[in-house]
Amino acid sequence: MQLMGHSALVTGGASGLGSQVCREFARQGARVTVIDVNGALAEAVARDIGGVAACCDVTQSAEIEAAIAIGRKAHGPARILVNCAGIGGAKRLVGKNGPMPLEDFTRIINVNLVGTFNVMRLAASDMLSADPLDDGERGVMINTTSVAAYDGQVGQAAYAASKGGIAALTLPMARDLAQFGVRVVAIAPGLFLTPLLAELPAEVQESLATSIPFPKRLGNPAEFASLAAHIVTNLSLNGEVIRLDGALRLPPR
Repeated sequence: MQLMGHSALVTGGASGLGSQVCREFARQGARVTVIDVNGALAEAVARDIGGVAACCDVTQSAEIEAAIAIGRKAHGPARILVNCAGIGGAKRLVGKNGPMPLEDFTRIINVNLVGTFNVMRLAASDMLSADPLDDGERGVMINTTSVAAYDGQVGQAAYAASKGGIAALTLPMARDLAQFGVRVVAIAPGLFLTPLLAELPAEVQESLATSIPFPKRLGNPAEFASLAAHIVTNLSLNGEVIRLDGALRLPPR
């Protein structure tokens, strides 16, 4: 499938990796719906790329359904979904104030893992309403996991578990949707220069960059977007988690 002329939904599309995906997809001719909990930022990105915006909490099914409907009305049924929405958080299992509060764990799991699944199930239902293309494909779903799914560090129990769940979803969901011609792929980025990392002091950024074997720099969000675009166009990519990390393996701390 080519991006040109097709409808795409991007969650977490107002900033970071998601914003870059929106811009790259639009550059290649996709008709993009920018979905984000920050409605004002989503509107700004949508204006820049000639897309539409939808304010949406991925844990809320009614809000997802409304966002998908906005995209469908503007661009037709979406053939492409990229899930970039997610949150972080670091806390030890037992800290100075006692056990990690359960709500801190469930909050990250709910947004990152349950939220990803929630968008997938509702977007898939809409995707299946589209006629298959000449090669039998109806659509593709790209999820964002993390190298933390494999190399979770101290204090990352919740985050690593949420991203590990997304990685584990990939193959069974690809098998589930194969009969309909819908592919499922995940990208596991390493250390990328997102707004969160950009706020760190320059010396901290440099220290992080030196831990990457090659290239010895933080990842460029444009590289993530480029890979997402390639996944859309490569019919044989299915059921796989692709590490995008410069051969990085995270240490315990």
